[in-house]
Amino acid sequence: MPTHSENRPMPYSAAQMFDLVGDIAKYPEFLPWCTGARIRSSRETETGRVVEADLIISFKLFRERFTSRVTMQPDAHKIEVEYLDGPFKYLINYWHFIPTETGCTVRFHVDFEFKSKVLQALIGVVFGEAMRRIVRAFEDRASALYGPDQQR
Repeated sequence: MPTHSENRPMPYSAAQMFDLVGDIAKYPEFLPWCTGARIRSSRETETGRVVEADLIISFKLFRERFTSRVTMQPDAHKIEVEYLDGPFKYLINYWHFIPTETGCTVRFHVDFEFKSKVLQALIGVVFGEAMRRIVRAFEDRASALYGPDQQR
């Protein structure tokens, strides 16, 4: 099952990176293979916000929609994704943004398995490159939004 974890130092604040990752509706503007995003519901909680969202992922001939519940805890600088429906057997994804003197460290983890053996085999071939492109897309988006000289 494809799994990817990394800790990446970023020159942006934990709050900025939290806001960027939490802005799910904007994903089609910058994330590779994400061709659609729809917020189904959003509600405030004692610790933040819970959003149910659909993402449409298109890759070559495949186009899949999946639904997740995203729990955002701004004070803890954490975003957790709970898979609800779609092409996966399971999907585990979380983000943690740890403040540092020079910005923050982004802790990212994703682990999933497709229900379809064909999709699983396809992603297995390109998984490493796909993860690098996705991480780079978030980095590029942060640079475009906040710039290297942005105040923290």
